[in-house]
Amino acid sequence: MKNIAALALVSTIALVSCNKKETAKITKVDPKTGKTVTVEVPADSVITVEANPAIKDSLGIFKQSFKLEKGKTYPLTTYQRDVKTMTDPQGKSITATSESTDEMNFVVNDIKGNVYDLTLNLVAKRNSQSAQGKTLVVDTKLPEPKEEDLKMLWIVNRALTSNKLNVKMDTKGNVISITGFEPIYTKVANAVGALVKDPTQKAGVTANLKETFNEKILKDQLSKNLTLIPKKGVKIGEKWTNSENADPNGKIKVTSNYTLKSAGNGIVEVSISGGIPKKTEKQAQGPITHSMSSELVQNGTIKFDQNTGWIANQNINVKTSQIETISDGKQSQSMKSISNSSVMVNPSGK
Repeated sequence: MKNIAALALVSTIALVSCNKKETAKITKVDPKTGKTVTVEVPADSVITVEANPAIKDSLGIFKQSFKLEKGKTYPLTTYQRDVKTMTDPQGKSITATSESTDEMNFVVNDIKGNVYDLTLNLVAKRNSQSAQGKTLVVDTKLPEPKEEDLKMLWIVNRALTSNKLNVKMDTKGNVISITGFEPIYTKVANAVGALVKDPTQKAGVTANLKETFNEKILKDQLSKNLTLIPKKGVKIGEKWTNSENADPNGKIKVTSNYTLKSAGNGIVEVSISGGIPKKTEKQAQGPITHSMSSELVQNGTIKFDQNTGWIANQNINVKTSQIETISDGKQSQSMKSISNSSVMVNPSGK
């Protein structure tokens, strides 16, 4: 009888042992307390982190680098959605929605020393605008639009896509060079020439393209999207700040406050907040006062693949408010504009 009881006890222990799930530990910031905590999660939900990942922890400090594999493709698709509502002095509102998608990817051709030789594929572009029940779409994956005023944009975008640029980038994410622009400029000029006969207008299109699509601008875009963690490294919960000009004169600055939120499950997550503080400017001319107040608020998250260092996903929400008021001291009229934007990189779903 004792043997049967003992056997039953052993069976129960074995059953409990078999049913107990293995766990793994990840480090993150507790959203309620703001403190760094280590929590256990089911092991089967955790992505294996390599012994020497691209974003690695050294004595609690995380530094970013890149570990890309030859022959592999890494996506970099950007998506932005803006919903803008304008309200006139009588309280009547109009809402318009615009969306844009730039689909790109990088193929690793070779690795020499600490420098990657990459092909940047410009895959596709899509733009859409919706207002008052009507939607206009310009998509390089679709046929040329019937609307005459959209044909030029489609022709330029179509000529821009299905092209390649060569990129040299080191393992720290510093873009050394980007080449291959001239053949694209020629392709766009030839495509525009089929629609535009005036040489001055044609030259204007090409000149504008060279100003907005060149090595300097693309380097800046890649730097902002690919590298974010400070070179010195940061700890979980540590904050840092960047600012950039919001106007050509540099009088208005956009401040971005970053926090290394968590590292675990193969993902390093950074949160972002900040924006442009509310500012009001007034100008008086006789009895008439004209005032303009504006504010920008942003918040969201940016996630990186810990093993490769490549951006996995970005989702930032931006709200811009602007109120313009004219007053004669007795009465006033105001125009209000509110814009809510979603700025994404490699969106998993819109």
